[in-house]
Amino acid sequence: MMTSASAKIALVTGASRGLGAAMAEGLAARGWHVVAVARTVGGLEEVDDRLRALALPGAGALTLAPMDITNDDAMRHLCRSVHDRWGRLDLWIHSAIHAAPLSPAGHLDQKDWDKSVDINIRATGMLIPMVEPLLRASAEGTALFFDDPRAGSKFFSAYGASKAAQIALARSWQAETATTAPRVLIETPRPLATATRARFFPGEDRAPLAQPRDEAERLISLI
Repeated sequence: MMTSASAKIALVTGASRGLGAAMAEGLAARGWHVVAVARTVGGLEEVDDRLRALALPGAGALTLAPMDITNDDAMRHLCRSVHDRWGRLDLWIHSAIHAAPLSPAGHLDQKDWDKSVDINIRATGMLIPMVEPLLRASAEGTALFFDDPRAGSKFFSAYGASKAAQIALARSWQAETATTAPRVLIETPRPLATATRARFFPGEDRAPLAQPRDEAERLISLI
């Protein structure tokens, strides 16, 4: 797919559902070329279908990249491909997350804990050094992370601890690049009507919750 020479380039990790999908779709609708990464092929295709259905003049496009962010070789290859094709990234949105089921810390499932560490912490720590050179190559390279402060909340042991560690990585990067580049943003989204939240809070009244698309509009305005 050809890309306008003036199009901004974004990488969205975790782009197949929820806020990540809404961010990918919202950026592309505004003329960005978005590299959308997720393990779920069907979810990525649905995002692409929704964008095409809008038929907006001046819309950008999606490059679908169905891959696992914990696969270091695959992500290195992707970053190399971005470099070879565009030479830069203007924006990285990291929304990929493993939301382990709620559980008392004393009954934590080992597989869920390992997956939480692998996706939420290790992959983030590996991706930052891969993506940073691409963001530095842009005049306005920006990375955006989403905080969800659950650390220490009962039954949120795996999710809360691993999400806190992920944001700690982002905050260190933010402090280190405060006077250089790239710009690192950390935002706390409003409570959203997503499948992840429904698993955490079954039976919750969803009427007051924000829709991912509306929250994406708000967050895109901050970039």
